[in-house]
Amino acid sequence: MNCEQIKKKISIRSVLESFNLYPEKQNSKTAFYLAIDREEKKPSLCLDFVKNKAFDFGTGKSYDVVSIVQQMNKCSVSEALEYLEKFDIPLNSLKIQRRESDKNYEILEVKEIEHPALILYLKSRKVFEQRHLVKEIHYQMNGNHFFGIGFYNNSGGVEIRNKYSKICLGIKDVTFIKDLDNLKKEICVFEGYFDFLTYLRLPNVQNSSSDFLILNSTSMFFKVKLELKAYHKIVLFLDNDLGGRSLAEKILGKYRNVEDCSMLYWDFKDLNEWYCDC
Repeated sequence: MNCEQIKKKISIRSVLESFNLYPEKQNSKTAFYLAIDREEKKPSLCLDFVKNKAFDFGTGKSYDVVSIVQQMNKCSVSEALEYLEKFDIPLNSLKIQRRESDKNYEILEVKEIEHPALILYLKSRKVFEQRHLVKEIHYQMNGNHFFGIGFYNNSGGVEIRNKYSKICLGIKDVTFIKDLDNLKKEICVFEGYFDFLTYLRLPNVQNSSSDFLILNSTSMFFKVKLELKAYHKIVLFLDNDLGGRSLAEKILGKYRNVEDCSMLYWDFKDLNEWYCDC
């Protein structure tokens, strides 16, 4: 495909999700994201689903799927096109996820993990023993029935995972798990909850009194960056990709006594992938 064909075929929303960027608010036609080139508290990047373009109200810049990859990866047009070759989601087939106030889903049932497919999936990720920390969620979206492994965030949203999908039902947010005896001494930071579940499988962590922060997306870091300053030590278990490395460098440069544990799994995408290969 040439440049113009790619712009018409690939959804800019799926490209943003590849960088772990999710909307702060959205409706059926538009969504607002935090800026991709600076820190901010209120989203200023507007994505138009119909035009398949994004506009930054803070800088006046307009982005299509190619230019937004160039901005994120600091690369040439040819390198951006190479990055986009992996996308096979047609623009007109995307189902838009909405916030709780404008949702197109309904949670039908929440229960302990029972479905054989979900049990098999947890076992394949080597975290079946931590199943008490997640739920089996059955939900309806656009008239279709789905189910997956659910992990709740601080706003009541649910991070849903199964072998075939990765979505969030409700408001996107972090998950903070605090030990009342920790007294702000140490916090372990994870990008996704499967890495958190994996960490609990590691030797010598059962007696840990650390607090835990699961970002559920690196784009959610702005919500907790002030709260992290209260901790004496920050231990990072972020992904070994562009988003994870970029955030790790930001945290290492901004906070004192930070330990980056990604070297433990330096040749793998994340902690869980490394653990599954052991």
